[in-house]
Amino acid sequence: MNWKPQIEAAAARIEGHVQVTPVMTSATLWDRPVALKLEQLQHTGSFKARGAFNTLFASEVPEAGVVAASGGNHGAAVAYAATRLGHKAQIFVPEMAGPSKIALIERTGAGLTVVAGEYANAAEAAEAYEAKTGAMQIHPYDRPGTVAGQGTLMREWEAQGLDADTVLIAVGGGGLIAGALAWLQGARKLVAVEPETSCALHAALEAGRPVDVEVSGVAANALGARRIGSICFDLAQTHLGASVRVSDAAIIAAQRALWQAHRLLVEPSGACALAALLSGAYVPEPGERVAVLLCGGNIAPDPLG
Repeated sequence: MNWKPQIEAAAARIEGHVQVTPVMTSATLWDRPVALKLEQLQHTGSFKARGAFNTLFASEVPEAGVVAASGGNHGAAVAYAATRLGHKAQIFVPEMAGPSKIALIERTGAGLTVVAGEYANAAEAAEAYEAKTGAMQIHPYDRPGTVAGQGTLMREWEAQGLDADTVLIAVGGGGLIAGALAWLQGARKLVAVEPETSCALHAALEAGRPVDVEVSGVAANALGARRIGSICFDLAQTHLGASVRVSDAAIIAAQRALWQAHRLLVEPSGACALAALLSGAYVPEPGERVAVLLCGGNIAPDPLG
């Protein structure tokens, strides 16, 4: 697929409906300056609004509206985008989404069902709802419209003057890094960062194909995809610079570092990419300019209740 025109079209569709999130350079997080993109300040606290709006604008939404299964962030984004555009939305989340993300979805006014078990159970419930009602399902990461929408983030960051050789990005199902890979096409080194206990992309690269993995850990409700998306896997085989894994302890330490250095509150998934740099899971070459994407801010419990 020729991705650049798809991402340009997505950027035109969603302009004015998503935030242009700020960027900054930190001179205190690490031993050399690090560029940061503060995407945790996006609507509903994650990059997911980009893919949700693009999918809705590019689709003919049925009268039954839309349905989504989510660990939390995707559901909140779909709920927000759909209600803003006047569509019905029904979101299914597992109990592990946690009270903060569940409350965020409730505040959008969309329909919400909390399902016992894990994400796979919520996905089954969403598929049943889709079959029963005719609602359009919005996939969290493995659809061209979603990937093109997420690709607008890297397009935006470059337009803001991104000065980096290497960009570190957290990976769950792969929609976000797929969008970045699709936009950059090897122009910069992209490093995929996954928790040690939720690493579908790393497992797929080792196996030579997408495979199922077990998921757990502090970032599982955002990065806990059991299988990497096929779009991400295909792009990663061609364009990915490196794949690394980080411990839960490193993720929590990165969260704390962002708060202590800059009063930035991010959820575990939002700190995952930085954790690779601070823990030494990724070691840049001398003089290598590094950027880190902070992708989510929905902390549990909500620090202000």
